[in-house]
Amino acid sequence: MTPAAGHSAPATGEVAPTAGQTAPVVREAAPAAGKAFNASVPGADDLIRLHLSESPHGASKAAVQAAERELGRVNVYPDPERQELVRALAAHWGVGPDHIAVANGSDELVLATALTLGDRSLPGLVTDGTFPGYRACLELIGRGCTAVPLSGTAVDAAAFAARLPGHGIGYLCNPHNPSGAALTRQELAALVDASGRSGVPLVFDEAYMEFADPDTPQTRDLLDGDAPVVALRTFSKAYGLAALRVGYAVGRPELIAGLRGTLRSLPFSVNRLAQAAATAALGDRDFVDGVRRSTAERRRWFVGELDRRGRAHLPSVTNFVAVAARDCARAQDRLAADFGILVRNAGLFGFPGYLRTSLGEQKDLVRFLDALDEIEKNP
Repeated sequence: MTPAAGHSAPATGEVAPTAGQTAPVVREAAPAAGKAFNASVPGADDLIRLHLSESPHGASKAAVQAAERELGRVNVYPDPERQELVRALAAHWGVGPDHIAVANGSDELVLATALTLGDRSLPGLVTDGTFPGYRACLELIGRGCTAVPLSGTAVDAAAFAARLPGHGIGYLCNPHNPSGAALTRQELAALVDASGRSGVPLVFDEAYMEFADPDTPQTRDLLDGDAPVVALRTFSKAYGLAALRVGYAVGRPELIAGLRGTLRSLPFSVNRLAQAAATAALGDRDFVDGVRRSTAERRRWFVGELDRRGRAHLPSVTNFVAVAARDCARAQDRLAADFGILVRNAGLFGFPGYLRTSLGEQKDLVRFLDALDEIEKNP
């Protein structure tokens, strides 16, 4: 996909990736302040936080109350097998409990899949311009990885499917972070087919799928086949439980059994409060449906505001939007230091020329856009 009207190419001051590059050339920010502001530093909680795709809707009251009830038992270890939550997730997905593995956020599952699945003597396959955790985990454990270049600002599903044989495992973010786009039904089917024909496990990170329209094609539609595919989901985004760290994997029982075996090396990594809150959150479907609707409304408003201001952006089905800007590394730093607004330079993900901003409160998004306009008018 190439940028269309309203969806610009990378802005000046940063260099877009070329074919074969595994990392784009991004101009470094001169001061280190912005990097510090975008990390966990004292005072960050009090800034306008649009950098981590956190939910402005909070969490379900039922989830918060469930966590509060467990405070009286913080001296008791949590269930190492996460049985109640596993059963609730199995019912939610319409699969058996042996199709579910629960971990301390989907980050732990990225590492667990890298440690467990596929031929570890072969490198993993990722795309350029995506969540860096896949590459980090593969390189940390010595598997290494190959990166498939993007097609413009989109995942090249055909190229990825063609490259999957000869690799030990593949990782794809769908909906994509940081672009916000989702694979088409044909693209998803072709990727799953490539996994089935090659026998190479394919991990779909679906952290943002709850924000997409319910008809958006996703891994759960294709779990009945023989392909070794796994979907990763999280309670951090739409469910608003980011601080509690709960993620889960859904896949074929033999894959899940391997993941569970690896996760048993950290038997109590999903704490008691997190397990209770996630179980309750899963039962409050009205809350999540409301978050999806509200996010879609906020997204429509924000995209309209970007168009009104003549500021390009990438289409998104998630709770964030990639907004075109000049000298994004510097803009990220100045937004933090001068305006108290945290956003993410998407060049760090391989998308130079864009700032990724969460769809927070409307007033905060207006402040972000006003501040960005001021920065670019007065560099």
